Amino acid sequence: MTDLIAEDLAARFLRAGGARPLLFRAPGRVNLIGEHTDYNDGFVLPAALGLGTVVAVAPRSDRLLRMESAAFSGVAEFDLDAPAPRPRGDWTDYVRGVAVVLERMGNRLTGANLMIASDLPMGAGLSASASLEVVTGLALAAVSDIAIDATALALLCQRAENEFVGARCGVMDQFVSCNARQGCALLLDCRSLDFRAIPVDPQATLVVCDTMVRHSIAAGEYNLRREQCEAAAATLAGVLDGVTALRDVTREQLDEHASLLPETVFRRARHVVSENARTLAAARALESGDHAECGRLMNASHESLRDDFEVSCAELDLLVDAARRLPGVYGARMMGGGFGGCTINLVEAEVADNFAESVAETFRRATGATPPVFRCSPGPGAGRVLLREDAR
Repeated sequence: MTDLIAEDLAARFLRAGGARPLLFRAPGRVNLIGEHTDYNDGFVLPAALGLGTVVAVAPRSDRLLRMESAAFSGVAEFDLDAPAPRPRGDWTDYVRGVAVVLERMGNRLTGANLMIASDLPMGAGLSASASLEVVTGLALAAVSDIAIDATALALLCQRAENEFVGARCGVMDQFVSCNARQGCALLLDCRSLDFRAIPVDPQATLVVCDTMVRHSIAAGEYNLRREQCEAAAATLAGVLDGVTALRDVTREQLDEHASLLPETVFRRARHVVSENARTLAAARALESGDHAECGRLMNASHESLRDDFEVSCAELDLLVDAARRLPGVYGARMMGGGFGGCTINLVEAEVADNFAESVAETFRRATGATPPVFRCSPGPGAGRVLLREDAR
């Protein structure tokens, strides 16, 4: 699919009279377990998708960024020499935010024409925004002759989303888009950024189910959850040595000092502390081939997200409940920021097709809508796309 998207973008670029473009791709991601732990300096277990965002880019002689998306009509322009821009609340914020941060870091960008296309659904919790940020960073760095490694790019893109877009996300989405390994999930320590590739047995398939309920995590509840976690960590730091984030708190310590926290804040902290432990245990289970244990931990993650962190919704719970009733399902849970988006399911490969049909039918009978359901295999991280003529 990537090559088809890239070939179409290159052809459109040439039809518009542009020079032959460079092509780059960055994947979206699924996260097996470890939700809302990244911005608490914790642990996550994501993998890259085969779906992603492709950008065709060519330099300009001026300092103008001209942006066009296959998903939206019209063309947007951004003058790099103009006063600092303000967010517009649309997809261009992710492109402009990356450009702004690159320049704030002391780089002088070349103007560029960019054409963008993606097969990732926006707002589904598959990190379409991070994919767009990462591929933009690769494209602008390439045409401006800026050297940047994968981890530095991930941190730059996270900064763009935090400071320009206004979503106080952690680094997981950008990091896995940059650093993913084929056939593996990444056990990532979001504090040190150390990671270990965890092979995913192809006999245990990952299946994504999309509720089609869309959310905007740049405002409101997502940022509120982060503030509540920070408040819990600050309170506990007053009575526990070495605490700078909830990552540093054990379940026993949290329970011992529960009276210091408002009840809602305690439950937010309980999710994060227990989710970190589940994520480490799930990575061990996946490495040892214990899919049943990994699935049990995924189930517990959903219940914690639903009850303690309160970021699920009726449609997510419906898909999770429907999945768990089916044979061959190890585990199912909501994925992403919450309040909509997708579920991630660990399923025996031989029953994955039947699973997809059954869970979609259950959802359709309950809601009248048929959800997109697709199998996914962990793919590689971001990089340049070479078409056949490029390889000659």
